[in-house]
Amino acid sequence: DVTILGALQVAQNGDLANWIIPGKMVKGMGGAMDLVASDSRVVVTMEHLAKGGKHKLVESCSLPLTGARVVDRVITEMGVFDFDKNGPADALPVLAEIAPGVTVDEVREATGMEFVVADPLPTM
Repeated sequence: DVTILGALQVAQNGDLANWIIPGKMVKGMGGAMDLVASDSRVVVTMEHLAKGGKHKLVESCSLPLTGARVVDRVITEMGVFDFDKNGPADALPVLAEIAPGVTVDEVREATGMEFVVADPLPTM
């Protein structure tokens, strides 16, 4: 089983925040908490940066969590990151694939968390 959803923030340890920005009107959290609490593989697809160039891949989520250590993979327009949600809490995500024409330095600059780079690093 796979759960695919968007996110406002994903933390270095796989925490997910995707349901509310404090101070903004919201209808409710929907079913995201139920989905990420299941035993499914959680894949997040999102833009790499938020409005104003703010990081969405962060060291620690500043927004309310939808789930703790639930993310397996994040796919953005810059690359693909794999997370080990069952490994050590301090395990770093891996940049597993990179978009054509994008450099690792550009990904690092646009990312607010530490990560390791797969070797070899294939193109998406």
